[in-house]
Amino acid sequence: MEYIQNFTDFAIYVSVGGILLLIGAILFSLTTKFSEVKLINEGNVAVALKLYGKVLGLAIVIYSAFSNSLDVKDALIWGCIGIVTQIVVYVVIEYIFTPKTNLAKKVEEGNVAVGLSLFSISIAVGLVIAGSLTY
Repeated sequence: MEYIQNFTDFAIYVSVGGILLLIGAILFSLTTKFSEVKLINEGNVAVALKLYGKVLGLAIVIYSAFSNSLDVKDALIWGCIGIVTQIVVYVVIEYIFTPKTNLAKKVEEGNVAVGLSLFSISIAVGLVIAGSLTY
C-alpha cells in the first residue's frame, strides 16, 4: 500500500509541476508582443532560445520549490512565488537595464546573439531564485 501512496504523491507533484510550468510559460508569453510559437515554426532560432531559456529557468525554480517544500500546497505556493519573481526580474532586465536596446525586437529579427544572451540570463536568474527558495 505504501507504493500506491508514493505513486499518488509522485503523480500529484508531476501534475502540479506541469501545470506551474505551463502557467509560467503562458505568463511569460504575455510579456512579448509577437507570437513566439509562430516565429519558432518559421525557424527563428533566437526566439526559440529566448523562450526555452525562460522555460528552463522556470523548471529550475519549480524544481527547487518542490525539493524544499513541506507538502504539495507549500510547493505550489513557493512555485508561484518563484514564477512571479522570475517574470518580474526578467522584465526588469529586458526593459529597465537595457532601455536603449529593444531586446524583444532584436530577437524577433532573429538576432541569435541576443537570443542566446536572454537564454543564459533566464537560466542564471532561475538558479538565483532557486537558491533563494531553499530554507
